[in-house]
Amino acid sequence: MRTAILDPFSGIAGDMTLGALLGVGLDPEWLRALPERLALTDITVEIRQVKRGDLMCWKVDFGIPPQPHGRHVSQIRKLVAQSGAPEQVRARADAAFMGIATAEGEIHGVPAEKVHLHEVGAVDAILDVVGVIWGLEELGVQDVRCGPLRVGDGTVRAAHGVLPVPAPATLKLLEGHAVQPGPEGAGELVTPTGAALVRVLSSGPPPAEYVPVRSGYGAGTKDFPGRANALRIILADVEGAAAAPGGRERVTVLACDVDDMSPEYLAAVADQLREAGALDVVLLATTMKKGRPGTRIEVLCRPADADRLERQLLVETTTIGVRRQETSRLALARQQDTIAVLGHSVRVKIAVLPDGGTRIKPEFDDVQRVALATGRRAADIYQLALVAAERPSPAA
Repeated sequence: MRTAILDPFSGIAGDMTLGALLGVGLDPEWLRALPERLALTDITVEIRQVKRGDLMCWKVDFGIPPQPHGRHVSQIRKLVAQSGAPEQVRARADAAFMGIATAEGEIHGVPAEKVHLHEVGAVDAILDVVGVIWGLEELGVQDVRCGPLRVGDGTVRAAHGVLPVPAPATLKLLEGHAVQPGPEGAGELVTPTGAALVRVLSSGPPPAEYVPVRSGYGAGTKDFPGRANALRIILADVEGAAAAPGGRERVTVLACDVDDMSPEYLAAVADQLREAGALDVVLLATTMKKGRPGTRIEVLCRPADADRLERQLLVETTTIGVRRQETSRLALARQQDTIAVLGHSVRVKIAVLPDGGTRIKPEFDDVQRVALATGRRAADIYQLALVAAERPSPAA
C-alpha cells in the first residue's frame, strides 16, 4: 500500500505540506494550474527551492490580489463544492473546513455554520487544503500516517487577539494525536490549516515497518538559525504492515435503523457514503418496534471522517439518531494490478495473507466487460484472469 508518512519535526502548515509533496514527485505544473481549476482568478504560483537549516526544501507562495479578510464557512464550502476536484477530494476538503469551523465555534460559543474564518478563510488557505488533498490523490497515496507534532511555544497574535501556542482551535483539532511542545523560542509551528489536514487525512501513527520510496521537504516561512524549519514527507510502501502485530488501525462504526425508506433510496445513500470516503457501508435486515421490518445502515470510516458522515446519515436518511462506536480493524495489505485476458485489460486485487501467501480476485466489472466483448462466459474470463495473475512475469 502506498503510504505518505508526515514527519512534522518542526510543525506543519498547508504551504509546508504542498512543498513537501513537490519534493516527493508532485508535478509543479499541476500545482501552477490549481487556482484556475478552482475558478480563482488573477493568482500566481511561485515555486522555488530554499534552504532551511542545511536542508534543501521546496517553497510554495501564492500571489493573491486584495481579498476580503476571511470568509464564512458556508462560502468556503460552496467554493469547494463547485471546484473541479474529484468527489473524495471535495468531501475531505469540506471536512477540513468544517472541522476548523466546528472547533472555532465550540471555543467561541457560535454555531459552526455561522463561524467567520479569518486567516483560514483566505484564498491561500483554500488552495493549501484542496491542493494537499488533491495532490495526494495525484500521487496515488492510499493512506496517510502522522508522527508526533512539534507545536512550538509562546503566543501568537490572531484575529481574536493574543493566544497561547498552540492556539485553542488548533489544539482542539489535534485532539487524539501525539504532540510535543517546543522547541524553545519557536512560536507557532502548527497552523489551524496544518492541524485540520492532519485531522482529516491521518489514519494513525507511522507503521512499525515500511519501505521508504522517496522523501521530500517543504519549507516553513520562518528560518531559524541552526535548525531546519521544514516538514518531511516520506512516500513508503507498506507491505503486510496491516497484517503484522500492532498493525491495527483505529476506525469508527456509525449505525442507524430506518423502516420508511424504499430500497432504491437506501442503495443510493450507501453509494453516496462510499463516494464521500466511507471505508465500507453495509445494509442489514432488522426488526424494529411493533415487529416492523427495517434496515440497519452500518458505516465503517476513519475517525476523522466520522462527524461528516454522521451528518450525512442524518440528512440523507429518515433516521432520527445515529449510534457511534470506536473500534479497531486489522486489514490485509493489498494492491491492484492489471493483467491481459484475451487481449483485454482486467484489474485484479491482490491481498497479502498473514503467512506471506496471496489471495487474488479479478474485478467483476472488468470480467463482465471482457465476457460481453468476447462472447465467453464470465466464469471462463474469471478463471483466465486468475491464471494470468498467478503466472510469474518473464523477468521473475
